[in-house]
Amino acid sequence: MLASIGYRALTAASGAEAIRIFQEKRDVIDLVILDMIMPDTGGGEVFDRMKDIDPEVRVLLSSGYSIDGQATEIISRGCAGFIQKPFNTKQLSEKLAEILG
Repeated sequence: MLASIGYRALTAASGAEAIRIFQEKRDVIDLVILDMIMPDTGGGEVFDRMKDIDPEVRVLLSSGYSIDGQATEIISRGCAGFIQKPFNTKQLSEKLAEILG
């Protein structure tokens, strides 16, 4: 989806891998799309660790669950936005434009 709308994406198979990639490549990462549920390290913890690395990190939180509950709590800690799964390319493009300006 991201490539089809002109973005280059780095992917991670787990929360730990996402943190490692962000640590190594944060200077070229404009935005992180983070799922609430990830192998080995949950989305909330990954978000907090990324904020420790770079307090200005922009994160779009994605979940199949509603924004109520844990997602709201993560957003209140400084997450840039939320997108409910499933979403289509148009919805993703609009959300990215909203966050990135």
